[in-house]
Amino acid sequence: MAGLYIHVPFCTKRCLYCDFYSNTDMSYKKSYVESLLREMEHRNTYLDEPLETIYFGGGTPSQLGKDELCAIFEGIYHFFALSEGMEVTIEANPDDLNPRYVSELASLPVNRVSMGIQSFDDADLKFLNRRHNGAKAIEAVSLLKEAGIENISIDLIYGLPGQTIDKWEQNIEKALELDVPHISAYHLIYEEGTVLCRLLEEGRITPVDEESSLRFFSLLRHKLMQAGYEHYEISNFAKPGLYSRHNSSYWRGICYLGLGPSAHSYNGKEREWNPPSLKRWMKGIESGKPEIEYEQLSLDTQYNDYIVTRLRTMWGVDIEEIKELFGEERQTYLLQMAKPHLEQGKLKQEKGKLILTEAGIFVSDGIMSDLLWV
Repeated sequence: MAGLYIHVPFCTKRCLYCDFYSNTDMSYKKSYVESLLREMEHRNTYLDEPLETIYFGGGTPSQLGKDELCAIFEGIYHFFALSEGMEVTIEANPDDLNPRYVSELASLPVNRVSMGIQSFDDADLKFLNRRHNGAKAIEAVSLLKEAGIENISIDLIYGLPGQTIDKWEQNIEKALELDVPHISAYHLIYEEGTVLCRLLEEGRITPVDEESSLRFFSLLRHKLMQAGYEHYEISNFAKPGLYSRHNSSYWRGICYLGLGPSAHSYNGKEREWNPPSLKRWMKGIESGKPEIEYEQLSLDTQYNDYIVTRLRTMWGVDIEEIKELFGEERQTYLLQMAKPHLEQGKLKQEKGKLILTEAGIFVSDGIMSDLLWV
């Protein structure tokens, strides 16, 4: 199995916190689609297995119209081998999901929508420079369900400046009322180069303290698990069996091809990535010499990647697989470094796997760092 990621770089405006590559000039959409189809032709041999998942990320993929999406799907079906029962996800902004557009999505191979709601509080949304309001987010979920798209994921952000535990709990309760199968929740991060980071550096906002962040996350985990969601990855919760198959492939080391500006690819032995520039990416595609950077992954890097990705999930690190893939020396090292965390109850060993406990999830970065090969 393999995955295909397509980066759609278009946004009508940039959110306060976002550091993903995007472009606000919609006049490039036609040229983008043409270059994307050429890139498919150039790189369709990168993967030697049928596609199991397709993911349109961004940017804002819901800025593409039906004709543009149809052209892209025609290219995918022409250039790639496909598995039956593929998961096909498109990221969308709530304010793009009007009745007509939702109906168009339902007529395409799209069977999963990931929606960036972030908050149901209008003051939060205004601060984050989002285009929608809380009511529109709720309406968008209803429209998708009415159109027969039931596999819906929503994103939430917590840890906003001035956010209280009561306001965060209200957000969680509204998310639960929507009864969607998947919820992702991320702590606000001050990424360098974003407007949010500049406001912080200028002293115009104050980040929440570590104790509050822990309380927000603890409440989130308690509420969602009580409602029947499984905490299958540090930032992701799903009803049983309804995990994001595409994102899970990243965490489980499955190969994927990334198309579009700034998209990354992985084939098990090396990583590749396109330039974070629409114009540079298109120029390379049009010239027949795509501008792609490469990183050959050493065995040490492959081991460290395995630790960082697998330990994030409820499936954990397979101790025997470590030996098979990376040798007995690294397996011995892993168990030695894991021992104090096992004794402290931050890791557990279950069915031959090392898995984070609830206490371990809260300090997962430190545990991962200890288990890395240095």
